[in-house]
Amino acid sequence: MLSIQLIRENPDAVRRALERRHTEAPLDRALGLDALWRSVVAEVEGLRAERNAISKEVGQLTREMKTEETKEAKHAEHRRSDLVARSSFLGERLDTLESQLRGLEEQLRAVLLEIPNVPAEEAPDGAGEEDNVVVRTEGTPIEPTFHRPHWDLGEDLGIIDFERGVKLSGSRFFVLKGAGARLERALISWMLDQHAANGYTEIYPPAMIKEENLWAGGWLPKFAENMYHDAEEDYWLIPTAEVMLTNMHRDEVLEPGTVPLNYAAYTPCFRREKMSAGRDVRGIKRVHQFDKVEMYKYVEAEQSGKALADLVSDAEQLARLLGIAYRIVELCTGDLGFNAARTFDIEMWAPGCREWLEVASCSNCTDFQARRANIRFRREKGGRLEHPHTLNGSGLALPRTLIAVLENYQQPDGSVSIPEVLRPYMGGIMHIGP
Repeated sequence: MLSIQLIRENPDAVRRALERRHTEAPLDRALGLDALWRSVVAEVEGLRAERNAISKEVGQLTREMKTEETKEAKHAEHRRSDLVARSSFLGERLDTLESQLRGLEEQLRAVLLEIPNVPAEEAPDGAGEEDNVVVRTEGTPIEPTFHRPHWDLGEDLGIIDFERGVKLSGSRFFVLKGAGARLERALISWMLDQHAANGYTEIYPPAMIKEENLWAGGWLPKFAENMYHDAEEDYWLIPTAEVMLTNMHRDEVLEPGTVPLNYAAYTPCFRREKMSAGRDVRGIKRVHQFDKVEMYKYVEAEQSGKALADLVSDAEQLARLLGIAYRIVELCTGDLGFNAARTFDIEMWAPGCREWLEVASCSNCTDFQARRANIRFRREKGGRLEHPHTLNGSGLALPRTLIAVLENYQQPDGSVSIPEVLRPYMGGIMHIGP
């Protein structure tokens, strides 16, 4: 959530930033509510000051009534009576205004929740995905020769069962079997071990979340249609561990020495995938349930630029260790997520699909999420409260990483060789054959 002070003091700059996003936001509505709120606050403060002055004068008159002669005492009594009546009127007026203030504050917060984060100055301008910038490519993409797409390869190897996935749960679901299930589990365990070695604390959160946390994490109201909701219990299935790791410290003040925090979490993730006919309809690239290992950082504001570079480095390390060609893509302003100020994606080459697959998205959300979630910290005991900057990144997302492994390590005879770094996690399995 953007600070209303930022919007109030720099409305034109915020407006230009949102124009860079090629999106509309209720900025004028926020400014109007803020102006009305400030005018009511000014009236409340004036009335409170008057009532406090009356209270002091009534006390003084009460003392005078006990010591003065009859004539002066009677005058004091009349004056006191008038002041008490005025104080009663002020109290009623203040009750009305304070109720109005609470309503305005609720309206203003609701409007601010609809305004996305402002893009970083460094983020490239652009209207959409087609304007994203390829920063660099690492490794040499395999030229497809005998390489087959994973949907054919997986079925022939008996490790991906699409028919039973549909029978069990419907379209966009699948079943991993045997060595395929083992390979998915190996990837998750290996990733978590790599992150632990890089200083991340492993977290295993629930997969269901209360609605208030989705608002705090910036997923509501924007992404309501893309999530699964149990209306009876009012739980939501998580779209990513990011929302859990954001809300781990919701409404908390982190003590000095706590920040920076580095978390890594494996969770299943659930999203409604709405696709056009003929686009990404085959295989396991876009599905309703998928696994993901997430990285998350809480850092001091001045460290968030470096923290984003570290996050990207930690994600690309996994692609490098797997020996798969990948590229770094910076998202343009028009393709940034709602919470993000700057984002880099990591895409692995898949020679069977003949495309680059996004396996990680690493974002700096500045203080946007921490402000929504009311997360604060102190640098030193008794120091002022600040909002930390939060960053999130996939490390990595499945099943796209699984796709990349299968398609890059397939052999001419139709088998798949297990990457060397995963072999200790595969129980001695070095190849997956038909």
